[in-house]
Amino acid sequence: MFSLLLAFSALAGLLLVHGQSVIVPGAPWKDTSGNPIQAHGAGILKVGSTFYWFGEDKSHNSALFKAVSCYSSTDLVNWARHNDALSPVAGTMISTNNIVERPKVIFNSKNNEYVMWFHSDSSNYGAAMVGVATASSPCGPFTYKGSWKPLGADSRDEGLFQDDDGTAYLLYASDNNQNSKISRLDANYYNVTSVTSQLNGATLEAPGIVKRNGVYWLIASHTSGWDPNPNKAFHATSLAGPWSSQADIAPENVRTYYSQNAYDLPLGSNAIYMGDRWRSNLLGSSQYIWYPLDFSSGSPQIVHADVWSVNIGAGTYSVASGTSYEAENGQLGGSSRLLSNSAFSGGKAVGYLGNGGTVTITVQGRGTAQWVALYIANGDSSWRNTTISVNGGSSIVLDQPNTGGGGVVLSIPVQLNLRSGSNTITFSAGQSNYAADLDKIIVY
Repeated sequence: MFSLLLAFSALAGLLLVHGQSVIVPGAPWKDTSGNPIQAHGAGILKVGSTFYWFGEDKSHNSALFKAVSCYSSTDLVNWARHNDALSPVAGTMISTNNIVERPKVIFNSKNNEYVMWFHSDSSNYGAAMVGVATASSPCGPFTYKGSWKPLGADSRDEGLFQDDDGTAYLLYASDNNQNSKISRLDANYYNVTSVTSQLNGATLEAPGIVKRNGVYWLIASHTSGWDPNPNKAFHATSLAGPWSSQADIAPENVRTYYSQNAYDLPLGSNAIYMGDRWRSNLLGSSQYIWYPLDFSSGSPQIVHADVWSVNIGAGTYSVASGTSYEAENGQLGGSSRLLSNSAFSGGKAVGYLGNGGTVTITVQGRGTAQWVALYIANGDSSWRNTTISVNGGSSIVLDQPNTGGGGVVLSIPVQLNLRSGSNTITFSAGQSNYAADLDKIIVY
């Protein structure tokens, strides 16, 4: 099946995450002022009981530098935007014609100073440098110190890790992205002093480290441009290595649930995987994919959760439960038809939606706005979308990413106003393009 990518945004008409107590991976996320959060390639810093989220402001839908944003929260759900932490400086490597990506901030107790590192580059990604800036408060504003190649070698995607003893390390893709390096910072955190370890031929990007019970876990993606790939985990008992072979943190075929690692935040005995679902043609609409990262099996595994919550004080997470409705049990309309594949729940899904094909599913509601997860398969290389109408009302449009194959199922969230008792939800009516195949929905 073929589809046309509609020119308008999937965000139109949706009820967005704002003033809530749950994390919904892939949902548009608003700050406490009601504006979309712009903090891609995230870095998290905790100061006292407050978390600070630094990231790339992509609201201009460009890879070029606009600002490093700074948000604060005490619950990891409701975020307030502050002044920009880092702003462009004309005539430098952080001008609006340059690349500033993956900002990470750590606190240097020796100098009572906050230090930011970031990927600093030319517009064609040819410079391959790190940049450093400093500030006296978490959100700064930070003062740019400069950009350079660490120890004379390339550095593109990067991260920071601060060990228990205060020593800090730069994690970076080097040597034309072929080798992954970990280098120790100096006492001021202004530069690197030496390479601590090197994973030759690893071709890693988006690195982060979580330390658990004396074991260092390096989590990173491989290189596939803006497209997702299966992110991996490596472990060692010393940052100097030796490092283990790579292991999956999620089923390979879902490509880390269409995301790329940005930061890995410790949570009790587990962690939180914080990733980006990039949209290269609409970078500002790229969504945040945050999941529990569970270590109970002995190695980190993403816990797929459509809706979940975190208890920071207890260091725990909980996954919401919902009611599942199989699409094949709905009322098919027009040219839609049943599809069979063992990857689908119950072995069936509804396909040929859109372009005259519809399906209507009857669900029970609570008389409030509720999260609904659509489990879809989209084997195209491009995104699709679907219209959604509740109880015959006006339609909204939800974008649907390519899932990596017609037999690969991902879930995408939408928040709908459901009345108490019975409701009908109609998918893909009134659209000329094809929507993704629909396996099931879960109402939370």
